[in-house]
Amino acid sequence: MKNNLQVQEFFDLPLPDFDEGELPFFSGYCALEDDNFPFEYISDIAEIESWRKELNRPLYHIHKWWAQRLGTVFRAICLAALTPSGSDIIKLFYRSVRLKDAVIFDPFMGSGTTVGEAVKLGARAIGRDINQVAHFLVRNALAFHDRENVMATFRDIQCDVAEQIKDYYRTTLPDGTSADVLYYFWVKIVDCPECGHEVDLFSSRIFAKHAYPKRYPDSRAVCPDCGEINLVRYDAKEATCTGCSQEFNPQTGPANGQKATCPSCSYTFPIAKTIRQGNSAPNHRLYAKLVLLPNGTKQYARISREDLELFSQASKALSERIDPYPVVAIDPGYNTNQALGYNYRYWHEMFNERQLLCLSILAERIRRVPEPVLRELFTCLFSGALEFNNLFASYKGEGTGAVRHMFAHHILKPERVPLEANLWGTPKSSGSFMTMFDGRIRRALEYADDPFELRLISRNGKVVSEKVYGLSEKIGFDIACDVDDFETGKRVYLSCGDSSQTDLKDKSVDSIITDPPFFDNVHYSQLADFFHVWQRHILGENDHRKAHTTRSEFEVQNAEEAAFTERLGAVWAEAYRVLKDDGVLAFTYHHSRPEGWRSVLQALFHARFYITAVHPIKSEMSVAMPKHQAKEPIDLDIIIVCRKCIQPEQHRWDGDLWGIVTPKAADQVRRLRESGRRLSRNDVRIIVMAQLLRQLSISHDEEVAMTLLEGSAPDIEATIAALHCEKTRKLIEE
Repeated sequence: MKNNLQVQEFFDLPLPDFDEGELPFFSGYCALEDDNFPFEYISDIAEIESWRKELNRPLYHIHKWWAQRLGTVFRAICLAALTPSGSDIIKLFYRSVRLKDAVIFDPFMGSGTTVGEAVKLGARAIGRDINQVAHFLVRNALAFHDRENVMATFRDIQCDVAEQIKDYYRTTLPDGTSADVLYYFWVKIVDCPECGHEVDLFSSRIFAKHAYPKRYPDSRAVCPDCGEINLVRYDAKEATCTGCSQEFNPQTGPANGQKATCPSCSYTFPIAKTIRQGNSAPNHRLYAKLVLLPNGTKQYARISREDLELFSQASKALSERIDPYPVVAIDPGYNTNQALGYNYRYWHEMFNERQLLCLSILAERIRRVPEPVLRELFTCLFSGALEFNNLFASYKGEGTGAVRHMFAHHILKPERVPLEANLWGTPKSSGSFMTMFDGRIRRALEYADDPFELRLISRNGKVVSEKVYGLSEKIGFDIACDVDDFETGKRVYLSCGDSSQTDLKDKSVDSIITDPPFFDNVHYSQLADFFHVWQRHILGENDHRKAHTTRSEFEVQNAEEAAFTERLGAVWAEAYRVLKDDGVLAFTYHHSRPEGWRSVLQALFHARFYITAVHPIKSEMSVAMPKHQAKEPIDLDIIIVCRKCIQPEQHRWDGDLWGIVTPKAADQVRRLRESGRRLSRNDVRIIVMAQLLRQLSISHDEEVAMTLLEGSAPDIEATIAALHCEKTRKLIEE
């Protein structure tokens, strides 16, 4: 990548005449509407953040949420939306500025990125989300927490239940000493429809290998005949079992894609269909474990009789507990149907008996935490443990965080070879309650006390990042419970509900900054219910937890284009009402299909907003699994900046539409490429679509604009192809 310091120098613009500290209000255009808004430099900082988001913005990652955007991006948006045109955003980014008395509203607050970045800049912030889990996690992230009380509460919980839980994750070594089990390895089994023989759904007998196998080739494979654990190369196609001397191919197993072949009768059958024909979720077989030896090393071993007896003891103990876990049915939906297709009909069926027992012990103890703020915080941590301790989690291997959490694919994907982790954990554990306390809660508290930003610097000829402290206020607030409470002077107001109807006063908000959901992507509420049922179980069925589900008929997210457009338009209409006449609505968005852009434009027209600027910016996490799996991944969002249509009708314009759209899109493509960023075809697509929407929104009324958009498909594709092609792009730029 090009030395980003050169990019910073390119945008070293004159700064308006005000000193570091409190920023004045202004009228007219804002810096976010400038064509030279430094999106490429902000994207490079955001890129660094995205690789270790839990380290660089830990406050927004104390609990799972989906499609989380980057704090660097939203700090820049908040700054630019509330500073005058011509401001040097990079200089301001690294100044201790205060947007005193400015009110920023996020109607789709999700994990709280906008709200958190706003208050770091000294602004007052309002966040609202229709989902109870989102509201819950942001309250925990932004509330004031006394660190000594948090640490003391953790020690009390540890003293009361840690050993009780860890006793169910121990094994006896050959020399008679006891050792902790880090992970148990399970495999789904299905009865062969032809002969009734149990079939292991292994697609490969290799169940453990290093994250970098070419560098560290040692792997572990289970023998299909005797079950012995064998040391093999990760790419070996032949192996001789050390237990029974049988030869086998470690790369193969009974499962192959969507089908499996019975090793007893050689009958091949469809896996999902066979499971659906049963009356219950699939059974599992325990076949291996990873043991933490007393000297600190790890050892893979086959399952012993003692291990099976210990699991039976856990099952018996679970059966003797009263109301140990929530019993809530899984509702059908786009993101739950895959689990329902495997006969997972209740949320608790996603755990085995030992997991349910230990979760029950931990939940009961958290329920007894006397202080409500602390009880909620540790319930939030408990949710994190749920994410990594279930039958939908899997093994990532050595050399990385060992547990792949259940939402790695953003769906409820049944796992054929699930991993059971030690719930309380050890210092060598991944995804445990103990290690997540350090990795999520303690780290978030440290960040809240002393927030930092990342800055690109040159070191030994390379561009690296450093942390810059002292720019932001501490985070931790007495959160307002309603708008009247907020108007007493409190800094943060969070609410849960439909953002098309709020209790905010007319023209009371200086800027609205958000990231709306997609209509055809991950349905957050369907997945959030996994956490919600346990939060109700611990905290009680009150306040925002009265219903058994977080789903709502008023959600903006909807698979039907017309419904999505209508509901998004209703939220934008409410935004129009509460936004001051000189304020901006700014939101991030991307979509690969025409209907996604059509909906956004139509919703803005309905709410009487027009687009004044669009900027490409670094999108979600670089390590996101769906991004890696996509043929043409989208690495960018578009910042769409809007203003209220104060005039009843907009100006009609019949000029050269593509003569304006193409050069602007080409310039943004050029700037990103010159900064060293590689663009996929879909990255170019969203740049072109955003520029097209901008011009349509300011040049035509709704009817004409939508007609032009519908008829622009050939021009859109031709422009994308030209800008994506190196030779044609250079001709356009010239």
